[in-house]
Amino acid sequence: MSILRTVLEEVPIPQMVRIRQKFDAAKIDNLEEVLQQELQKPGAIERIKPGQQVAVAVGSRGVANIALFTKITIDAIKQAGGHPFIVPCMGSHGGATAEGQKEVLHHLGVTEEAMGAPIRSSMEVVKLDELPNGLPVYVDKIASTADAIVVINRVKPHTAFRGRIESGIMKMIAIGLGKQKGAEACHQLGFKYMAENVPAMASIMIQKLPIVFGVALVENAYDQTCRIEVLPSEQIEAREPALLEEAKARLPKILFEQIDVLVIDYIGKNISGDGMDPNITGRYPTPYAHGGPDVSKMVVLDLTPETKGNANGVGTADFTTQRLVDKMDRAATFVNGLTSTVCAPTKISTTLDNDFYAIKAGVKTCNILDYTKCKLVRIQDTLHLGEIEISVNLLDEARNHPDIEVLTEPYDLQFDSEGNLTK
Repeated sequence: MSILRTVLEEVPIPQMVRIRQKFDAAKIDNLEEVLQQELQKPGAIERIKPGQQVAVAVGSRGVANIALFTKITIDAIKQAGGHPFIVPCMGSHGGATAEGQKEVLHHLGVTEEAMGAPIRSSMEVVKLDELPNGLPVYVDKIASTADAIVVINRVKPHTAFRGRIESGIMKMIAIGLGKQKGAEACHQLGFKYMAENVPAMASIMIQKLPIVFGVALVENAYDQTCRIEVLPSEQIEAREPALLEEAKARLPKILFEQIDVLVIDYIGKNISGDGMDPNITGRYPTPYAHGGPDVSKMVVLDLTPETKGNANGVGTADFTTQRLVDKMDRAATFVNGLTSTVCAPTKISTTLDNDFYAIKAGVKTCNILDYTKCKLVRIQDTLHLGEIEISVNLLDEARNHPDIEVLTEPYDLQFDSEGNLTK
C-alpha cells in the first residue's frame, strides 16, 4: 500500500442523501416559433440581401439548444436569399487548431450535414485596428470576407471578472471572432482590464465589420432557454447589460453557504470556460470576480468527453484523480493559460489513484476536528444543480430550507473494484 493510501485509509466518507434544489423554472417551450418571430423584427433578417455570403459565428460553450438555434438562423438566412456558412467562434478552444474547433462544433451537434451549411474553420486572422492602449484588434480572416456576420451566444456572468458587459455577444465578437490571436490580445493586460477591453474591442469590430445582428440567449437555472432576443448590431452594447442582470438573477447555485468538501464529477470546456463555473463553486481564477459558497476543499473526478482532453480548471481544485490526468491533453490545456495569461487553472492539482481516495483526501484536509461531521456536497457538474447529493451532516439545514426537498434516506457512496464511484 502506498504512503498516500496509508495516510487516507482510516478517513471516513460520510453517508449521503439526494436532494432536489428548486429554482425558477420559467422557460420558453416554443423555441423555434420565438426565434423565428425575433428574426423578423426590424434590423434583423431583413438586413440579409440576396446573394450575400453570411458568416454565422457559433461558439464552444454548452449553450442549450445551440444546434436548433443555429439551424433556424441558417434557414432564415437562406429564405432571405443569403448563402450562410458557419465560422467557429471560440478564441483558442479546440486546441487552437482549425480542425479542433470544427470538431468542437460537431460535438455540439453543429455539423455541416445537420445545419445544411458549410463550416469554414481557420485560425488565420487579420488586424482591424488598435485600442488607444495599444492592444491590437483581430478578426477571423474568413469571417472578415463575408458580406454579413451573425453572432449567436448565451449571455451570462463571466468567471473571472465583473463589469456591465461580461460573457455574451460582445465577448463572443471580441474574443471568439478574434480566434487565438484575438483572445490572446484581449487577455494581454490581464482580467483587471477585461471589463474595459472586451466592449472596446467589440465596438470597433461592430463598426468595421458587417455584423448585422446577434442572437442573444438567456438560460434558467436548469440550463433551459428562458429568453431569446435578436439584437441589431447597433443595439447589442446597450441591451446586453440588462440581459446580464437577468442571467445573474437566474443563475443556479448550491443552496448551502459553507461546504467542507465539494465533489464535482465532471469538468469541461463545454460546461464552462473554466471547466466548472466559479460562480457556482466560489473558486475564482482571478481576484476580479466574487460570489458563491465558502468551500474548504474541492475535488474534481473526471473530464467530459466533449472537452477533448482540455482540463482547464483542474488547477482551481485541491484534488483530482489519475483517471482525469490520464485523459488530459496537456497542450490543449496549457494553451488556455498561455492565451488567457491565467495559468493557475491549468496546473494539475494533487492527484490520487481514484475517486475513493480523492474524496478521502478532501475530507482529510478540510480543517475540521471530527471527520464524521464533514459537510460534503457532490454535484454532476456546474450546469446541473437541480438534484445533487449532500452528506447527512447537512440534513438539518436542508430540511429547514424552503427551496430544498430531501428525496432519499441516507446511503453509502458505492465504489467499483477500481475505487471509482458507480453512479
